[in-house]
Amino acid sequence: MTTVLQAMERKDKRRETLTKIRKEGNIPAVVYGPKKPNMSIFLSESDLQKTIKDVGRNGIISLEINGNKQNVILTDYQVDPLKNGFVHVDFLAVDMTKEITADVNVTLVGDAAGVKDGGVMQQSLFEVSVSAKPADIPGSIDVDVSNLQVGETITISDLNVPYTINHDEDVVIASILAPRQEEEISSGEKQEEGTPENEEGRETKASNESKSNE
Repeated sequence: MTTVLQAMERKDKRRETLTKIRKEGNIPAVVYGPKKPNMSIFLSESDLQKTIKDVGRNGIISLEINGNKQNVILTDYQVDPLKNGFVHVDFLAVDMTKEITADVNVTLVGDAAGVKDGGVMQQSLFEVSVSAKPADIPGSIDVDVSNLQVGETITISDLNVPYTINHDEDVVIASILAPRQEEEISSGEKQEEGTPENEEGRETKASNESKSNE
């Protein structure tokens, strides 16, 4: 079921007006679409938070502006890191019969067999781009790693999903490193942070100093 979210058109774009909107518990936003001029609006932040919780990050929202409803999805947003609240959001007006592209979070689920054997889980991809009709865009993609063994990987080609993933099939999503391999990676990183001069470097330096003394 589509959730209805109330909004009002915003024609005054002055800074002081935006400040007033936010002080009243609302947030400025923009609605755009391929065959639609951009429209500036504002809406209740608490209502938006509740709606996203109900429908998910990529869920379909029925946005009602001045009495007119249109289907939209949340495409972008800005957050105040101190208040952990929205500062501005963008909505895309969608045609439910046509495919769109959206970014979807990737979540690893299950206790990997390789980790139980001492391996170290490494997630390489946390978000993917997918193309599908608006109603078929998932809120997230759960990747089961229960059977993943040490030295094995899961790639895009291993996903069995009813929509298009816009990445090469050999892109790695997750892998399990052997304990020694993990230690070598950590050791290599520490050595790069403060690599000592090699013997050849010290000899060259000594030679130069000797010449200068001559």
